[in-house]
Amino acid sequence: MPPSERSDGRATPGLGNLRRMMPYLMPTRNEAYVLFAQEVDAAPTRALASELNATRSPDRPVTQFHMLLRALTRVFAEFPRLNRFVVGGRHYDRDGIWIAFSAKMRFDLDAPVFARKMRFSPEESLVEMVDRIYEVLEEGRSGRESASDREVHAILRLPGFLRRLVVRIGRRLDATGWLPQAMIDNDPLYSSAFVANLGSVGLDAAYHHLFEHGTTPIFMTMGRVHRAPYVRDDGTVASREVFALKFTFDERTEDGFYAARGLERLKHLLEHPSEL
Repeated sequence: MPPSERSDGRATPGLGNLRRMMPYLMPTRNEAYVLFAQEVDAAPTRALASELNATRSPDRPVTQFHMLLRALTRVFAEFPRLNRFVVGGRHYDRDGIWIAFSAKMRFDLDAPVFARKMRFSPEESLVEMVDRIYEVLEEGRSGRESASDREVHAILRLPGFLRRLVVRIGRRLDATGWLPQAMIDNDPLYSSAFVANLGSVGLDAAYHHLFEHGTTPIFMTMGRVHRAPYVRDDGTVASREVFALKFTFDERTEDGFYAARGLERLKHLLEHPSEL
């Protein structure tokens, strides 16, 4: 039986019978995923970014991606049932809001991608959050390996059959609550959500796969800003600049109706960023 308490969460109390059965009816995340897409008006976040950047260093601008991370933090705080995960057939409430994101070492085709995760707090300000993100990005782009990077490199030194064995053992330890806390703390795939900014490299948003490794139940991507048609209140058609968000969600964690209300709140915050 999985433990009632882990280093990264505690067993969720009071679940209904259907929700408790879902990890057994759908043992893997990729049996239980649902897809969702949003189109967000880009003008409000662009305007706020321009206002804030007027007094900031040009090397550390506030971006729309930062506002997405801030809005997502608010949503997890306001809709805490989204900050759950399933492992070993049991539901857990995650300890804290942890969001992982990826970035390129350099903006060229051959540059490697690195991933980092951070703990986010709804109490900190937007600019405080932005400054912390830049510190993490600077460390990642410095080339210094994280503990998670070192673990991966150590596994890759093994022959293929031993790599598969190590991964199977790790999953078993995770399911039974025996995976060391240090491995969970350093791994971006043990997070509330993983967010990729595809727009930063000129791409549209795409539906990301869910990893079976780790406990991340939500993967989301942000696409490039582009013009799209919309219908005004008077019924006429115009165009505006928008960006797309696409989500892949492990529905075992919470029902789709609750998740949809959380995503509606996310869109509202991005289109009214003064509330961030």
